[in-house]
Amino acid sequence: MSQTAVPVPITTLPHFHGLNLPAYATTGAAGLDLQAAVAEPLTVKPFSRALVPTGLCIAIPAGFEAQVRPRSGLALKQGLTVANAPGTIDSDYRGEICVILLNTSDVAVVVERGMRVAQLVLAPVAQLAWLPVVALDETVRGAGGFGSTGVKG
Repeated sequence: MSQTAVPVPITTLPHFHGLNLPAYATTGAAGLDLQAAVAEPLTVKPFSRALVPTGLCIAIPAGFEAQVRPRSGLALKQGLTVANAPGTIDSDYRGEICVILLNTSDVAVVVERGMRVAQLVLAPVAQLAWLPVVALDETVRGAGGFGSTGVKG
């Protein structure tokens, strides 16, 4: 099955200069890697957060969102993840895409210019319309949550 490319307008900010626009690494990739557009190396201390600029601004089409997600290799090897994963970029936002990195390790991690720090995934969204009712329909699960279905299959 072939995928349809959704046109997304993009502009770059001056601190993006010299970096490449995000691109899919393989034909089956769901996300594009976002690079750090930092002027100087940025140290993310253990168990702390840092806001990493990308130098990119996009215009997401109505009916879509862009999700900022962690890169699995960074999470496994260095403990870097996206603090609000997935971070949502709404279709009406026009500011710079920034990544909130969280260092979950006990060792400082240095983010260098051009380092791939997160991935960006375009996803369709639907807005809900509230339908007030007197009671909700019954299900087997009911109100059970937070592990109520067990931990083993």
